[in-house]
Amino acid sequence: MITLALSKGRIFDETLPMLAAAGIEVLEDPDKSRKLILPTNRADLRVVLVRASDVPTYVEYGGADIGVAGKDSLIEHGGHGLYQPLDLQIAKCRVSVAVPRDFDYAHAVRQGARLRVATKYTHIAREFFARKGVHVDLVKLYGSMELAPLTGMADAIVDLVSTGNTLRANNLVEVEHIMDISSQLIVNQAALRLKQAAMRPLIDTFAAATAPVATV
Repeated sequence: MITLALSKGRIFDETLPMLAAAGIEVLEDPDKSRKLILPTNRADLRVVLVRASDVPTYVEYGGADIGVAGKDSLIEHGGHGLYQPLDLQIAKCRVSVAVPRDFDYAHAVRQGARLRVATKYTHIAREFFARKGVHVDLVKLYGSMELAPLTGMADAIVDLVSTGNTLRANNLVEVEHIMDISSQLIVNQAALRLKQAAMRPLIDTFAAATAPVATV
């Protein structure tokens, strides 16, 4: 049995066409089912639904053999014990710094102010501001980052941004782009050795789905 770890939302939705290209179909809709382990039309493959930030941990410790995780989650996790063969180029977004529209971020940075930054991406944020020589106090949050500056708890946030609509709706603006994010295929190294005959075709399926189309 091969266990594939996915998170609900964009990653799940954008992984389905890749599986379909190999004739693999998830038999239950995660938005309608309360199950956390979903069957597929292959008796030897199942899907486990976990939080996006937990996918690398499940794969590392053998709770799943293979998974799809955002680059952000992998950086925060550290990627220990994981084989990362492919950038799947799905669920694209970016990590950015955002502040209230009336906050003069450039002036604060230029004057060497110590910023309070709310984020769940503490490793990414710490490294980014350290490279800039900006002193920050990081506030670890898991929920809606936008609330932190709105309530005065933080000067800025570091968060994933896709369309920017949520920022605009809360009167926040992007002031710095930290990095682009896409989702990676990750594999448990022990599973790759022990289940190679079953795992390799699945990895090849993902590779074929991400390969550029040749032009004639």
